[in-house]
Parts: sequence; structure tokens; C-alpha cells
Amino acid sequence: MTSATPSRGTAVDAVRACLERWPAVVATPLDARQEELRGRYLAHLEVPGALAKAGPPDHLTASALVLDPSGTRTLLVLHRRGGFWVQPGGHLEPSDASTRDAALRELVEETGVPATLADVSEVPADLDHHQLPSAFGRCRSHLDVAHLVVVDPGAAVAVSDESDDVAWWPLDALPDGADGGPAVVPDLPARLHRAAAALTG
Repeated sequence: MTSATPSRGTAVDAVRACLERWPAVVATPLDARQEELRGRYLAHLEVPGALAKAGPPDHLTASALVLDPSGTRTLLVLHRRGGFWVQPGGHLEPSDASTRDAALRELVEETGVPATLADVSEVPADLDHHQLPSAFGRCRSHLDVAHLVVVDPGAAVAVSDESDDVAWWPLDALPDGADGGPAVVPDLPARLHRAAAALTG
């Protein structure tokens, strides 16, 4: 009998294959930082429990850099625990066969956008390794694999239990906290602009 849930070994193999083929299928060569991170992520996949929440303190995650078809607007969630605006994303679950699957699942769970209305890139759009504050417990850093997702801004959205809000923002007017409200996480503007350049270039 074949299980519908992929094994962790199968998922690790899929993530490794995705990262290995990434440079060969993009129009613009990866910059030095992305190439360095790609090597770091591939090394992480050799660690036992590399994809498990209960694994090493550095956790591989997947996220969705959501843009409208013009590449000028992005869909973000207001993270309840962190109090910041960020792209949908999170840890890989046992049902996820790849980071692409995980990014799509997180998008649906955190924004309510139907999976059928999301066009998700097969390979990553961006990698980012960031440290986490102590509020996140034993998880001390995220090795995030972000996929570009194109969504019609007219699609209905819904706030999940993990967030306080979900909203579209212009890329040139992301929330910066100047009005006393929550700001976007510091690394995200550059990541979104790289994704927009890939979409429109």
C-alpha cells in the first residue's frame, strides 16, 4: 500500500533537487549571497531531522512572496506573535512533498486565497536565513525558501488564527512603522523587489 503522505526522506530529496536545479532554470545568475545561502541550505539537508520542527534549532521553512500580475503590489499578513507584517509562510508539514507545496499550503491557510487562484513558481525566488528572538522558543533561526506566487488582487482573503490582519500593500509603500503601527520585517522589501524584477523582467 502506498501512503499519500510523503516520507521525510522523500521531501528532503525533493528540496535538495529543487535547490540543485535552481541556478540552471533562472534567466539571471544567482548573486553571491544567494549562491552562498544555497550551499548552506544544501548542507543543512544533511543534518538528521532537517525538515522537522523538533529537529535542529535552525529550521528550514517555506514562504510565499505574493505579487499581483503587475508586480507592483504584495499580499502580507500581520503576524500575531511577532507584531510585524510578513509574507505567508512556515514550517514544512509531513503532508508537504516540497517547499513549493508548503508555500502554497501556507498561503491558503494564512490568507484564505484559494489554491486554484495561485500561480506558484517551481523553483525558489529567494533564500533568506534570519535569526529569531527568544519568543520563538527552541527555534533559533529560519532558513527560508521563498517561492514567487502570483495572485489576482481581486481574490477574496481571510485572516487566519495566526494573524491579526491580511492586506495588499504597494511595493513602493510598504508599512514602515512611521505612523506608530506595525512595520514590515526588515529583510522583506529587498526580497519582494527581487521577486518583482524576476516577474516583470
